[in-house]
Amino acid sequence: MARTESNMLALGTKAPDFNLIDTVDDTKKSLQELKGTTATLVMFICNHCPFVIHVNAQLAQLAKDYISKGINCIAISSNDVENYPQDRPELMKQNAIDNDFIFPYLYDQTQNVAKAYDAACTPDFFLFNDQLELVYTGQLDDSRPGNNQPVTGKDLRAAMDALVHKETVNPNQKPSMGCGIKWKKN
Repeated sequence: MARTESNMLALGTKAPDFNLIDTVDDTKKSLQELKGTTATLVMFICNHCPFVIHVNAQLAQLAKDYISKGINCIAISSNDVENYPQDRPELMKQNAIDNDFIFPYLYDQTQNVAKAYDAACTPDFFLFNDQLELVYTGQLDDSRPGNNQPVTGKDLRAAMDALVHKETVNPNQKPSMGCGIKWKKN
C-alpha cells in the first residue's frame, strides 16, 4: 500500500469546472449544477484503494449530515481503468449503491479534472465556499488503515462546520494521505 500525500492546492484557488459522467445515473453533470449553496466538497476517491475503503462509511455520512446545511458532496474517480479494472464505471456505480452514496460519483476518463485540481491521492479532499474558492484541502481525520484511530471525519467536519456557521476555516491543514492516483501511461 503506497502512501501518497495530497499536493495541498493553494487556498483561495477557484474550483476548476468540469462536466463528467455520473456513473450512477449515466448522465453528464457539471460543477455548476452540482455545487452547494453554502459550500461544495469535491472528493477524489476510487473503488479499490484501502484508504478510501477505510473511510467510505464516513464519506456517506458526511453527505447525509451536511446536504441539508447547503454543502453538496461530489466524488470523482480518475484512475486508469485499463490497468486498474476494479475502478471501471460499472463498478463505481455498484460501489456507490453498496456504500449508500447520496452524492454523484463521477468518472474522469481523461484524467484532466484530477490534473486541474492537482489531485494526487485517494482520498483527496477539496472544500470550496459558496463562491467556489478553496478553503480546505486536507485530511478527513487522523485515521488510516491499521492505525487503530477511529474514523470521525473531525478535520474535514471542522472546516465544513466553520462554513455553515460563517466562520473562518482554520488555514493550518494536514495533507490527506492515500494511494496515488493511477495515471495513464502515455
